[in-house]
Amino acid sequence: MTNRSDRLKQIVKLQKKVTEIHEMRRANYLAQAAAADREAKEILEARNEGSMSNLFPDVYSRFVEKAVARARENETLAQAEGLKVAAETARTNIVERTWREALREEERKAEERAALDAVEQRLALK
Repeated sequence: MTNRSDRLKQIVKLQKKVTEIHEMRRANYLAQAAAADREAKEILEARNEGSMSNLFPDVYSRFVEKAVARARENETLAQAEGLKVAAETARTNIVERTWREALREEERKAEERAALDAVEQRLALK
């Protein structure tokens, strides 16, 4: 069976990967929100220039509303992912601290064991 510090190290690696996943999802949502905002602005610009918007103003209005709604939804999702990133980062930091403590504990025990073995060897030689 592996020791505690090795298991904690594996958990830290896994949690860092989970954090990266949440960061990527957040970035993706932010990119989608920005794209939807650009789309809404482009539609409004085309509407202001005239084109077909004079013939079908309702259609253009719906396109703008849908683009703005998509942008807001993606911003909300990005905010939620940001909270998940913060939570995962906190969890990772806690486990990482615990891992380092376990590593120090194992090193301390190994040093104590080595010192005890050295004392036993000296006593055996006398």
